[in-house]
Amino acid sequence: MFKVIKAFCRLLSNYASPFVIASAIVAFFVPVAFGWVHGNVSSIILGVIMLSMGLTISTDDIRNLLKQPLHILLGAVAQYTIMPFVAFGLSKVFGLDPYLAVGIILVGCCPGGVSSNVMSFLARGDVTYSVSMTMVSTLLAPIMTPLLVLWLADTSIDVNAKGMFLNILYVTIAPITIGFLCNYFLGKRAVFKEIQSNMPAVSVIGLMMIVGGVVVTVRPQLFANGLGLIFLVLAVVFCHNALGYVLGYSVGKLFKFNTAKKRTIAIEVGVQNAGMATVLAMAFFADPENVAKNPAAVLCMVPCALSCAYHSISGTVLANIFAWRDKKKAQ
Repeated sequence: MFKVIKAFCRLLSNYASPFVIASAIVAFFVPVAFGWVHGNVSSIILGVIMLSMGLTISTDDIRNLLKQPLHILLGAVAQYTIMPFVAFGLSKVFGLDPYLAVGIILVGCCPGGVSSNVMSFLARGDVTYSVSMTMVSTLLAPIMTPLLVLWLADTSIDVNAKGMFLNILYVTIAPITIGFLCNYFLGKRAVFKEIQSNMPAVSVIGLMMIVGGVVVTVRPQLFANGLGLIFLVLAVVFCHNALGYVLGYSVGKLFKFNTAKKRTIAIEVGVQNAGMATVLAMAFFADPENVAKNPAAVLCMVPCALSCAYHSISGTVLANIFAWRDKKKAQ
């Protein structure tokens, strides 16, 4: 039985994108399956995902932060300048509705995605640098995310920056800290290592639930607006993600990073924590009070949900392209 569970966890970790897409399809056609995922439930699920990230952070990761402070600083600056401002620019170029715009801006203002570390490994990048970048951008999120959203969102939309700050502290920083402390005190125990090895699968299940919950919530608006809305948002998400990769890699090239680090910063900048963006959108823009005033408020979750799935797919594809290039050069 235990072997079956491990095999299933490995399957989830290796094929995260198809499972996330499948959850969205199921939610669309069988909404009752994910109708319970909203509000505080979504926050708890995100907390579990961030706990799984904390369980992988060790004291060695903390020491590595001190060894390469300049590169970490450059990565953090790239993270919180490129993606937020590209999102803002795309919202203007595509003429997005204010709520669709705040959705893609939220994605841009969130830290690097948890799965980016695995993608950096697959790309033969600098995994230590990847973990450090994700950790620092996540720790900065309670300050940077609310401030940037407050600055870049349309003035017609009320942004509760203080509420977002507290939400990120409770739902992100606290679970990461608990996970790190568990790893610090229990990391050498065999049982803990088994649990730790299966946490990536727990993250995938959590992401599936969040995306499924979003699809159920926005389903009426999708019916009302048709396929045109999906294609429009997909185009924005594609451009946002692709420009993140290109500009992230360019920063590494500008500062003469080695090949492994250039790949890592490209992935770290391009792959965002869209799960966090989704939960924030649900809590602060598509909450029942806002939706009662304006049903279109739920649209802010569409770019977040599509980014959850698309970033996983594109990041894995890019990582495989990098690895394939290395194999070709070695032949």
